[in-house]
Amino acid sequence: MVHTLILVAHVVVAVALIALVLMQQGKGADAGAAFGSGASATMFGSRGSASFLSRTTAILAAAFFLSSLTLAYFATQTSAPRSVMERVQAQKPVGAPKNTGGPADVPQLPQNK
Repeated sequence: MVHTLILVAHVVVAVALIALVLMQQGKGADAGAAFGSGASATMFGSRGSASFLSRTTAILAAAFFLSSLTLAYFATQTSAPRSVMERVQAQKPVGAPKNTGGPADVPQLPQNK
């Protein structure tokens, strides 16, 4: 249950991170805003969007790294047997013969010559 919630959050954070990175302008776009191009009339102003989007990107990147590490931790954990048959197979002694159901388990009939 927890694994599924973290996995869904991981995918949502990844999509949001991709969207935020694509929304940001490159470093060369700041020169146009300094000389009065149309970037100063944006919703966040000429400088406000850079700090807002950069901070949000950093927070989402940290959340992505944390969810990646958590999912890696869950992937390395061994799970307990879930069914009765798995418990019985796990409790077999080491020296017990294995019942594979293969040809070695079939009794051989004597051949008449």
